[in-house]
Amino acid sequence: MAPYGQGGGSSANLADILERVLDKGVVIAGDIQINLLDIELLTIKLRLLVASVDKAKEMGIDWWEHDPSLSSRAPRRPERGVGAGDGGHSPSLAEENERLRAEIEELRAARQPEIEREAAEPHAEGGDGR
Repeated sequence: MAPYGQGGGSSANLADILERVLDKGVVIAGDIQINLLDIELLTIKLRLLVASVDKAKEMGIDWWEHDPSLSSRAPRRPERGVGAGDGGHSPSLAEENERLRAEIEELRAARQPEIEREAAEPHAEGGDGR
């Protein structure tokens, strides 16, 4: 083993190891569970994947492409209003929300004459009209 500062081959070995890890991918998984008297209080599941972007895409993992904070091509979140809760990931969710709101308004408008008629009718206090 070479003394500190004289390990000329170690950086090449580290680069080879890193290249191999990124090319193949490494998964590290672990669970932490906290119990008190056989009652599960907390479970933390840890999953870590280390791989190159190409390998991740090959495995079907591409979440960073849809995250506005990580990609300039990702759809931006609206500041307020419809779609603000969907994280900008699904424009169709915002469209569905708008469609449902319009449908609710149509139903309310269609039922409005019935509501007004019921409000105008006198309601009997008892069953015999007194």
